[in-house]
Amino acid sequence: QVELMESGGGSVQTGGSLRLSCTASGWTFAPNSMGWFRQAPGKEREGVAAIFTADGRTYYADSVKGRFTISREYSKNMMYLQMNNLKPEDTALYYCAGSTLVLRWDQVLSSHGYNLWGQGTQVTVSS
Repeated sequence: QVELMESGGGSVQTGGSLRLSCTASGWTFAPNSMGWFRQAPGKEREGVAAIFTADGRTYYADSVKGRFTISREYSKNMMYLQMNNLKPEDTALYYCAGSTLVLRWDQVLSSHGYNLWGQGTQVTVSS
């Protein structure tokens, strides 16, 4: 059974940094794409960053471009999200996700395309 587990969340002040990690286990084959999503209270889940497994192409939400970096360490079945210059509006529950579907580049930040999810890790940014 495939499992995804996030870690690395916490509380920081504005301008601080955090690195989220996602550990994958139980793969029989690698997902086609993986991503980070977040959901703040009262808001819909939104895609933050995604990466295609085959060629490493990455995509980011406009709100995090230049501040967040997604990466994968294939040998360890790990995925990371380096978050710099954090803002209060980044406060949310962050989820790691994987997709076994074939997604287009314009679908990769939509949660509808992902069928594997972790439990989430909380990120809180105070002003």
